[in-house]
Order: sequence, then structure tokens, then C-alpha cells
Amino acid sequence: MQKVSDLRTRYKDDFEKAHGVRLGFMSFFVKASCLALAEMPIVNARIEGDEIVYNSVPDIGVAVSTERGLVVPVVRGADRLSLAEIESAIADLAARARDRKILPDELAGGTFSITNGGVFGSLLSTPLLNYPQSAILGMHTIQRRPVAEPAPDGKGELVVIRPMMYVALTYDHRLIDGREAVSFLRRVKELVEDPWRLFIEA
Repeated sequence: MQKVSDLRTRYKDDFEKAHGVRLGFMSFFVKASCLALAEMPIVNARIEGDEIVYNSVPDIGVAVSTERGLVVPVVRGADRLSLAEIESAIADLAARARDRKILPDELAGGTFSITNGGVFGSLLSTPLLNYPQSAILGMHTIQRRPVAEPAPDGKGELVVIRPMMYVALTYDHRLIDGREAVSFLRRVKELVEDPWRLFIEA
């Protein structure tokens, strides 16, 4: 999480002034998930009777904690939104969910979900699927841990302290196999670890 944390720290004040909303980590994971789903559309699909239904657009459910429990409002067409638009949509949906003003249609029709147990201190968990979706990504708390990295001179390795996060993917094994699930997670990891890729979609 080092590069995305540095980027967020560097631009968060300017971002909030320009867009009126805070720059969080969730928008990076939403954007990364959209790109990974485009490459592995089976993760964005669902089983309907005896048929596999592929969703052409990623409508991303983002779990929100309220006094009445967890709800999952949906950010529609998240792949076409900027980070600012994603953060604004999440902030609006979350506020209305907590005020009991969210509409039923805004909680339905998601194709993939993301939940962040890290805000409650969760180190690692496996979230439950949000039926009829076939996969859900779980984010967890960021902790600083020792990591081995190549030395600057290319000789040997150094132990450095980096902010690390576990992510988990719960998936319907009737539709998604381990190779596809791990490939999806690796792609999300690549994009978040090098967040500039999100802007050039590479």
C-alpha cells in the first residue's frame, strides 16, 4: 500500500478542495476491480437457473455500516467513473443509507461487491457472497510490516517497513475456479501497488 498511500497523502487536500469529497482507498479498489473484471468477465457473471449470465457493465456494490446493520448500495457503471465520481457516489449513498433515505433500487442489481472490514480492525476475513453475485472482495486493515526488497545497488536485499493489507476474494466455485480467482486478485494487487496504472489502464 506504499505507493497508493503516498499518492493519497500528496493529493488528498487538493482533491477535497477540487471535488468536495475525501480521497479514500475505496475508489482505488473500485477502479482496480473494474479493470480486473474487464479482463476476467466470469468474475462479474452470475448463475441464473441453468444459464451463466455475463454482465457487460460492472455495477459495484460497496458495503456500508449503518445502525441497522450492513447494507450494500450500488455504484452504477463504475468503470466509466473517475476517482472523484466514485468517491462522491459512495459518500452520497452511504450518507443516505445511514439516514434511512436510500431507495430499494439503489441496493439492487450489483454485479460485484467490495467490503472493507479493515475500518473495524479486521486483519483477514472471508466475506459472504451478496447473492446473486458470484464474487466479493474483502479489504482489511493496513498494518506496517517488515518486507524484503532488492537493494538499490542490485546486490542482495534490504528489510524495509511497508504498509501492508490482506485482501480476500470469496467466490462461487460453481462458476469461478481457483485460477481465475487468484488471477483476479493478482491483477487488483498489481494495480493498487502501482496506482498510476489505473489512469493509463495498463
